[in-house]
Amino acid sequence: MPLVCVCSPKGGVGKTTMTANLAYALARAGSKVLVVDFDVQNALRLHFGVPLSDGRGFVAKSAENSDWSQSILTTGGNIFVLPYGDVSEEQRVAFEENLAHDPHFLRRGLDTVLNYPGLVILADFPPGPGPALKAMSSLADLHLVVMLADTASLSLLPHIENNRMIGASLNEKLGHYFVLNQSDARRNISRDVTAFMQQRLGDKLLGVVHRDESVAEANASQRSIFDFSPVSAAAFDIELVSKRLASLLDIKVGDGEVHATLRSL
Repeated sequence: MPLVCVCSPKGGVGKTTMTANLAYALARAGSKVLVVDFDVQNALRLHFGVPLSDGRGFVAKSAENSDWSQSILTTGGNIFVLPYGDVSEEQRVAFEENLAHDPHFLRRGLDTVLNYPGLVILADFPPGPGPALKAMSSLADLHLVVMLADTASLSLLPHIENNRMIGASLNEKLGHYFVLNQSDARRNISRDVTAFMQQRLGDKLLGVVHRDESVAEANASQRSIFDFSPVSAAAFDIELVSKRLASLLDIKVGDGEVHATLRSL
C-alpha cells in the first residue's frame, strides 16, 4: 500500500491537476488508485467527473465516523476518490484541531485503505504548511513536491531543503522528491530556472512537465490529459514521472491474488 503526499510550498503550481493526472497514469498501468483530498477547496473530485453539486466527503463527520473509507466515491476503472466535501467553518476548524492534537486521528480514519493490498494512495494537500501535511509525515512512503519553473518557486527551494515546510523532515521513509511543472523553453526565466533545478536537484527531480494548453483544456472537460490529448508533451512528461514514481515505490501490478472490492458510496 504505497502512500504518496503531493504538496507545494505555494499555491497556483498545478498541484491538484498533477495529482489527478498521476492517478490516471498509474491506473492506466494497472494499479488501483485512491485519491484523497485534504484541501478545503474540494477541487480534486472535479478532475474525475464528480459533479460540482455533489458535496459528499469525509471531513464533515470525520470525528464521528472513524472509518473514512465509507465516503469513497467510485469513478469507473481503477480510480477511487475520497473527497474533502462541503464543510462549515466550524467543521473545518474541528478537523484541523483533531489532526493537530490527536496523533492517531489520521491513522484511524485511513486504517481500512492503508491496509488494502495493492492500493496506491495519492493524497493532495493545500499549499504551504498545515496540520494534515504534518500529521501525514510519519505515514506516507514518499512526498512529491510540485514547483513551477519560475523565480518564486526557486526562492522557496531552501524552504524545503532546510526542513522549514513543517518544521521537520517532510518524509521519514523514502524522503521527498520534486516535479517541476509548466516549464516553457520559449521564456528565458523558465528555461534558466529549469536548468538550475535540474542541476541542483539531480535524481531528486522526478521530472519536468512542459507547459501545455491541453492540460487546462482537459481539466475543463473533466478528463485526463491521456484521454484528451494522448500525444501531448504534458502527457508524455507525466507518464514518465508516474513510471519513476512507481519504480521508487516498487509498485507491482498483477500479483495473481483476488482482493475484496473497495467499499464506496
